Amino acid sequence: MSNTFCVTITHCKTDPDKATLGFVVANAAQGSEKDTMVFLSSDGVWCAVPEEIAKVDEGAPFAPLKDLIEKFVKAGGKIYVCTPCMKKRGIGEDNLVEGATPAGGAALVEWLSAGSPAVAY
Repeated sequence: MSNTFCVTITHCKTDPDKATLGFVVANAAQGSEKDTMVFLSSDGVWCAVPEEIAKVDEGAPFAPLKDLIEKFVKAGGKIYVCTPCMKKRGIGEDNLVEGATPAGGAALVEWLSAGSPAVAY
């Protein structure tokens, strides 16, 4: 059984519910002692921008996205943000939330090729 887990998130502004659910699952995986990585791509890269994160609160029973992300990072979770997707949207590295790292698709491929299960939102 793999000790890693991957959550890919391709939504934020377009579907805040999927962004929230993605980080709920990522927190569950991290809490289950899985080395967990979230890969943000497409519209999902907005999940790494503090001003956009602050706008997402799907309401009970879910915590606000900001709180979910902070919890995930504090627990040691890794957030990788698609560099070309950032560039397309004019997002600079200095605009990212603490704990988020710009990365290309190779980082995702490497993570998955080691046998990590993955889920997408």
